[in-house]
Amino acid sequence: MDTLDVMKIVVLAGGIGGARFLRGLRSAAPEAEITVIGNTGDDISLFGLRVCPDLDTVMYTLGGGVNEDQGWGRADETFTVKEELAAYGVGPSWFGLGDRDFATHIVRTQMLAAGYKLSAVTEALCDRWRPGVRLIPMTDDQVETHVVVEDEQGRRAIHFQEWWVRLRASVPALSIAAVGAEDAKPAPGVLAAIEAADVVLFPPSNPVVSIGTILAVPGIRDAVATRTVVGVSPIIGGAPVSGMADACLTAIGTETSARAVAELYGLGLLDGWLVDEADAAVRVEGIEVRSRPLLMTDEAATADIARAALDLAVELKRAEESR
Repeated sequence: MDTLDVMKIVVLAGGIGGARFLRGLRSAAPEAEITVIGNTGDDISLFGLRVCPDLDTVMYTLGGGVNEDQGWGRADETFTVKEELAAYGVGPSWFGLGDRDFATHIVRTQMLAAGYKLSAVTEALCDRWRPGVRLIPMTDDQVETHVVVEDEQGRRAIHFQEWWVRLRASVPALSIAAVGAEDAKPAPGVLAAIEAADVVLFPPSNPVVSIGTILAVPGIRDAVATRTVVGVSPIIGGAPVSGMADACLTAIGTETSARAVAELYGLGLLDGWLVDEADAAVRVEGIEVRSRPLLMTDEAATADIARAALDLAVELKRAEESR
C-alpha cells in the first residue's frame, strides 16, 4: 500500500479553495485518515440562525451537494424564503441563503439552543453528508472576524461577511481582527488530531481570514509548529487564485506574493511551500520551496497538487527523522 494512503493528515481549511483542495486530497490519498480543522471566523447570525459558511462549504463540497459553479451553497437551490423575507422588508438582502441551505442552519441553530457544542453539531450534520473526512470547527467558542473601514458613515467595525459579500472588499480595510479568538479554546479533538498527525497541510485558503484565524486560537499554532507543515500558495504571479485575498493582505501590510505569504506563516511554522510555475524563482530562507502548476482546474489536477504537497511533506519529514 502506498505510504501516503496510511498517513494521518490534518488540513487547516477555509471555504472554497480549502474544500476543493480537500476533494483532491481525498482522491490522492483515499485511505488516509484526514482531519479538517475548519475556520469559524466567518460565522454569522442571520434571521435568528447561526450560519457557518466555511464548515458548510467543506461539508457540501465533499458530500456532493455543493453548487459547483459558484463553489458554495447548495446545488439545485431555490430562493423562495429569501424572496418572501424581502417582500416583508426583512434584511439583510445581500446575504443569499437558499431554501435548502436554510434547513442546515435551522438544524444547527436548534441543536446549539438545546445545548450542543458546535463540534457536536458539525459531526451530526456530517452524518448526513458523509464527507469522507473528519470535520472539526477550530473552536466551540464564538469567534467572528470583523473589519474596520472608513466610508461616508465614518470609521466603524463591520462583520467580515458584510465587507466581503456586500461591499466586495471595495472599501479598503484599515484592520482585520478575529474578535474572541484570544479567549477561545480549541474544539475537542483539534489538538489531539494535530499531535497525532504525520503532516499538516495548508491548502490555498485565505492566509489572513481563514488559516490565519484558525492559527489565532491559542494552542493551535504551537501544536502545528511541532509537525511537518507544507502549504500551497493561494497567490499566483502576484494575484489571488480566486477571491480577494489581496485586499486582506493589504489590510495587514503584507505584499500580495507567494513569497510574502510564506513569510507571513513564518519559518517557525512552515517547512515546505508549493508555488506555481509563475513563481518558480521564489526563495524563502529556511523553507523548502517547490514549483508546479497550481490551478485547480478539475479534480484530477487538484489531486496532483495535493499529492505534490504530500510528497514534499513526506520528503521533509523523513529528512528530519534521519538527522
